[in-house]
Amino acid sequence: MAFFAPDIGIDLGTSNTVVYVRGRGIVISEPTMVVVDSNNKRNVRAVGDEAKFLLGRTSDALTVVKPLKNGSISDFDMTEMLIRYFIRKAIGVSHVIKPKVVVSIPVGLPAVSRKAVSEAAEVAGAKTVFLVEKPFAAAIGSGLPVYEPVGSMVVDIGGGTTDVAVVSLGGLVVAQSIQVGGSKMDEAIINYIKREFNMLIGDRTAEDVKLDLAAAMPLSEGRHVRIRGRDLLSPQAMDIEFTSAQAHEAIKEPCRAILAAIKWVLERTPPELAADIMRSGVHLTGGGAQLFAMDQFIATELGIPVLIAKEPEDCTVMGLGYLVENMQLLQNLGKQGFNND
Repeated sequence: MAFFAPDIGIDLGTSNTVVYVRGRGIVISEPTMVVVDSNNKRNVRAVGDEAKFLLGRTSDALTVVKPLKNGSISDFDMTEMLIRYFIRKAIGVSHVIKPKVVVSIPVGLPAVSRKAVSEAAEVAGAKTVFLVEKPFAAAIGSGLPVYEPVGSMVVDIGGGTTDVAVVSLGGLVVAQSIQVGGSKMDEAIINYIKREFNMLIGDRTAEDVKLDLAAAMPLSEGRHVRIRGRDLLSPQAMDIEFTSAQAHEAIKEPCRAILAAIKWVLERTPPELAADIMRSGVHLTGGGAQLFAMDQFIATELGIPVLIAKEPEDCTVMGLGYLVENMQLLQNLGKQGFNND
């Protein structure tokens, strides 16, 4: 039996949760999803990858729960179960001293929600909980000079939120979080198809369409896929041909909202740091950064360089991992820790 549990970094996302263990790196990357009995929510049937496989295939006896909504906890008990499952899967349970856990949160999360995240991690088995804003962790994971007197802009496009921040000297100078991300794009595609074709499709189909066809800018060559769904005007199944132009039209509003958030932060950035950003560009992280032509769209609208980080979906957890490997940085930054003593 190991006496001390290794420290852990958890990128607790609306759509996906990634876990980093000190000395081992990333060990888990699974959907933030739980399947429970409809009559007894304490009876968990599946978590993570297994739960996603059951999405859209469950009977009335089972319910799929997504315990986080727009970066905040919407179901405390399910979040606690989820974190407990990931901690046990990552490091086991045979430790006398519980692990220190660093958790990523959206920028500007209200105090009540911050407390809920920390308490959920404590109940799940953490000795001490540190909360770190997503764009700060993403900036570290992208290899940006966050501890130097240089301005760097990070746009972290996640499943439930997009966090935009200017980072300098080890902290956030200007930041904003909006409740727009990959899930909103999926919703936009579902609503567009419902409105234009009177057809209902599921979340998984919408996500597949987004990955296959959607782009932040109109494509020069048109592409199309056949989508199968349920006819809203009759009890029958139907299928349609859906084009890349229609996919672009469907997700245009979420892309515009992300652009507006970037402009909002740029307008409030001190001139010296703004000049640094003009030179070094805007850095995109998060799974949503991989949306086709997202970098071109922002660069065209703003007139400044836009770069996609290497492995953008892992930037936040790699940043947390760096802090986990160098825990003294959290004390130096004055990050608030919640002790479970």
